[in-house]
Amino acid sequence: MSDTAVAPTTESPAVAIKKVRKKRPIGFYIAASWIGLVLFLGLFGWILPTPKWDASFFDSLGVGPFSKGHILGTTQDGYDEFAGLVNGARISIFVSFIAVTVGGGIGSFIGITSAYFRGTYDKIVVTFFNILLSIPNLVLSLALLSVLAYSDENHPSSTNRRVVVLIISLIVVIIPILGRIGRGATLQWSSREFVLASKSMGTKDFMIIRKHVLPNVAPALLAIGFLAIGSVIIVEGSLAILGIGVPGGASWGSMLANGRGNLEFSPWEVYCPALCIAFTVISCNWFGDYVRTALDQREAKI
Repeated sequence: MSDTAVAPTTESPAVAIKKVRKKRPIGFYIAASWIGLVLFLGLFGWILPTPKWDASFFDSLGVGPFSKGHILGTTQDGYDEFAGLVNGARISIFVSFIAVTVGGGIGSFIGITSAYFRGTYDKIVVTFFNILLSIPNLVLSLALLSVLAYSDENHPSSTNRRVVVLIISLIVVIIPILGRIGRGATLQWSSREFVLASKSMGTKDFMIIRKHVLPNVAPALLAIGFLAIGSVIIVEGSLAILGIGVPGGASWGSMLANGRGNLEFSPWEVYCPALCIAFTVISCNWFGDYVRTALDQREAKI
């Protein structure tokens, strides 16, 4: 077998993306700037000179944007809108990042190993994925939250418990999505010549997965991961509107849920968090498409 037939392709996602750097449109820089701003607010928003997000200003109830001391105005309850958005960025990004990272890691491991080893294990995994994917994401999260974080007047559920259960429910939603992507990509790469050559030389299976399969599957997982972050943010906001998400206006979705009743008097309570959610989802989707484009160009050369 020739050397070119057994040479593995281990080009990293960063290298693949770098090769199409010159073709980046203006939308890329807009999306990058927005995501960078959201990450900055999520990580370092606490150092900004903003009032506490849960502190009510009784002398400034429902004032409009660009009011003195309140750049984006206040809610009808007197909460500073900008401070709420900064705090909401931290909660929304934390929830989505943890859910996608943990769920994607578990799902990817299951999908990659099932496609590599095949047999009965693969059949069980495929059946498990199909069952979870047949249930709408919002319905599945709603069911898990209703059971694991049930709350009523006599037995209220704590905020920490609601957040933990919310993250767990979103992890369960993400597992089959990225698991199917990992499995499909592994089926493609596990039959390549360099993988078969490594098997013939007696290389251990998990060593082959780590050195040859995973580096080639990772770009596809990364591309879908960006899309999944946007989907998780939407699901979190939808659950908040239904009254079982993060309570108290702590996240963008919760702010949207709290402000929907005041749309006639203070529409900025709805428009500000809605625009933040929309811009973040659009930016994540754009990044996912960009990584996908870089991946397609990379695979076309193989």
